[in-house]
Amino acid sequence: MAARRGSAEGGMSRKELIVERQEQSAAGIGTTTRVRTTTTRIEVSSDRGVFMISVAAELADMHPQTLRMYEARGLIEPKRSPKGTRLYSHKDVARLRRIQEMTAELGMNLAGVERVFELEEQLESMSRKVAGLERRAGDLKAEVERLEALRRELRAEIVPYAGGGEIVRTADLKRVGIPVERE
Repeated sequence: MAARRGSAEGGMSRKELIVERQEQSAAGIGTTTRVRTTTTRIEVSSDRGVFMISVAAELADMHPQTLRMYEARGLIEPKRSPKGTRLYSHKDVARLRRIQEMTAELGMNLAGVERVFELEEQLESMSRKVAGLERRAGDLKAEVERLEALRRELRAEIVPYAGGGEIVRTADLKRVGIPVERE
């Protein structure tokens, strides 16, 4: 059989070669190959453009020309490759799906979608401002508390001296042996 296997490459017809391999397989002769597939996951920023227009259109379930129209209206701004190819990010695809949902399911026109996005941007901007102002208010409150504590501390240390009318620190009076009376 070994001689026949060596000649299979050179002199056998395709049908004979297939029959021989089937016989070898049935007899347990021959090699079995295992195919190992490995999957490599790469974390990509959701802002990074990775999808070309055809893939992004398919992911968003719309025609590529629709994506071009949305770009022309300013609803979406894909990144560009060095050669000028549009590259859509995961965020872009999610935004396209939202546009699709608003137009198809909620019945909005594109002007309405634009207005919704404008209002969302304003809301996000105002939320950031409010958060910044709340942080600043907290800082100022802590500073006021610190200054109040300092004022109370200084007020406790300073008492008017009845004899000469001068302001003298409590610690100095105690050191000299003068009793301090509070009103």
